[in-house]
Amino acid sequence: MKKEEVLPVERAVEYMEAHLGGRLCLESVAEAVHYSPYHLHRMFARVAGMTVRDYAARRRLTQAAKFLAFSERPILEIALDSGYTSQQAFSAAFKAMYKMPPAQYRARRAYYPLQLRLRLVPDAEERRFGPEDVRPAEAEDLAAWMDLVRGTIDGYPCFDGREYRKYLDRCLAEKRALILKSGENAIGAMMFSYADANIDFIGVHPQYRGQGVFRVLLEKLTRECLPQREIQTTTFREGDRADPGYRREWKRMGFVEREWLVEFGYPTQRFVLTVPHGTEHR
Repeated sequence: MKKEEVLPVERAVEYMEAHLGGRLCLESVAEAVHYSPYHLHRMFARVAGMTVRDYAARRRLTQAAKFLAFSERPILEIALDSGYTSQQAFSAAFKAMYKMPPAQYRARRAYYPLQLRLRLVPDAEERRFGPEDVRPAEAEDLAAWMDLVRGTIDGYPCFDGREYRKYLDRCLAEKRALILKSGENAIGAMMFSYADANIDFIGVHPQYRGQGVFRVLLEKLTRECLPQREIQTTTFREGDRADPGYRREWKRMGFVEREWLVEFGYPTQRFVLTVPHGTEHR
């Protein structure tokens, strides 16, 4: 990925972060960073793994969730400061992402982010990775791992950082955590369970999602860690607007849909992959 693509996207992110309460559309952001809407759209989607519009919407709702959980500001005021023209429009958008109306979310006082600020790697490698690049994570990888988690939190509704860290420590001790790094940066990570062959967490840095890292992590798991096992995981249900593409990725890897579930109060669906011995993902 070329640095000349990453830097304009970084400037676009900085502009949006400074104007979350203002007018944010592709045209206004493109004008601010001195690119045509067409070129900025292509660069942003390639580098960030989502569109300008989706990033802005997810960041605004994340900020709104924080205000709801940690302040007593009126919901209408939060709606207007989040760039919405009415409380009704804000409530509809919030419920589509957080699965409950703003007032109910406030009553729970349990904040979780939908989208944290995008942190980009200016000198990201552009090459193909293989299972041989994946290894068990060690204690010295913790800082890089958690940096990656903050950038891939979009795939894990109801994320609880403290509970996640406790579970990660267990996985490290039991050799149930895999990592793929480029230099000092973690670009892919996975936690899994031997007992039920479950993928508990998978995260791929947005800049590397087009380089097969998701598939490489899965190949490592099915070849060396859980060979001849039926692998399972859970993800977003069909039509969930909060899904940034995880459901599509699981299906592309050959996973098939199973029963609906509710995890931590959030509607999900179990997905299963049966990998015959010797099968490789291509």
